[in-house]
Amino acid sequence: MDFGVVLQTNPPAARTVQLAKLAEAHGFSHVWTFDSHLLWEEPYVIHSAILAETNRVTVGPFVTNPATRDWTVTASVFATLNEMYGNRTICGIGRGDSAVRVTNGKPTSMAELRESIHVIRELANSRPVEYNGATLQFPWSHGSKLDVWVAAYGPMALKLAGEVGDGYILQLADVDIAAWMIKTVKEAAANAGRDPDSLAFCVAAPMYVGADLAHQREQCRWFGGMVGNHVADIVAKYGATTGSATGNAVPQALTSYIEGRKGYDYNTHGRAENDHVDFVPDEIVDRFCILGTADEHIEKLKALSELGVTQFAGYLQHDNKEETLRVYGETVIPALTEHVRAKR
Repeated sequence: MDFGVVLQTNPPAARTVQLAKLAEAHGFSHVWTFDSHLLWEEPYVIHSAILAETNRVTVGPFVTNPATRDWTVTASVFATLNEMYGNRTICGIGRGDSAVRVTNGKPTSMAELRESIHVIRELANSRPVEYNGATLQFPWSHGSKLDVWVAAYGPMALKLAGEVGDGYILQLADVDIAAWMIKTVKEAAANAGRDPDSLAFCVAAPMYVGADLAHQREQCRWFGGMVGNHVADIVAKYGATTGSATGNAVPQALTSYIEGRKGYDYNTHGRAENDHVDFVPDEIVDRFCILGTADEHIEKLKALSELGVTQFAGYLQHDNKEETLRVYGETVIPALTEHVRAKR
């Protein structure tokens, strides 16, 4: 299993770069950042600084969307960063949440998401693509490589992820829900004639290592509110347990907890100090996040690995960032890493 870290691009940008460097030092393979240009600083500028001050990590947005930038601009950013830093970028993409809702917009359609993935990936892989009635290609890009991982919760988005994604991103760490989501994506991939095992499967959630579970819960309760935005869209479209495009039902374990949700304030989106997520019960925080001691993290991560999860990406939006990175580097990551004996 690979390990990523998910950072917010809060000022000062140097702090984000510092945490990215620390993550690399502790053995994380990926550094992801939020992409919401009004709530936080522009991520791609900071990605360039992270890549310049690291040697190994792969860097990308978690997640971008097709609405806030022209798709050819997004592709150009990745192709440029790859030329500068040697193919160390990755693109996480979804329909859009905070980046579009803050500007009174709405998530893009599935058709737009599907087409944007194709355009971004082809251009950022130094290939020509049809776009707006013309064949386009970056004449300056040679050998650029970019994988596109699709973030999804609902049945149609899961189907799309399996059909066109290089990887699938699930932003919660509930083992039972992850099993259903991964199965659904794999079935969609197989039905599209793809090898399901060729996809990457990334589970993302807050990671907080410590002994005070009550404090950890309060620091990470925001995550249930963030996930709730997407769940509310699913319930509005399908109902709490409506049959999905693959013939399965949306898990009630995912939908039932938002019954007490009364709106959402994006001014505190993704922040520990979020003050309007009281509807998120402790049970959801425990299920969706990875909390507790290092041993408890290892136990849950092993269960996710057995489901086929190939990367865990941990959110660090809490008050124990450096210590959590240290414990992961010294204890958790080694426990999930295959060991080779020097002498047999």
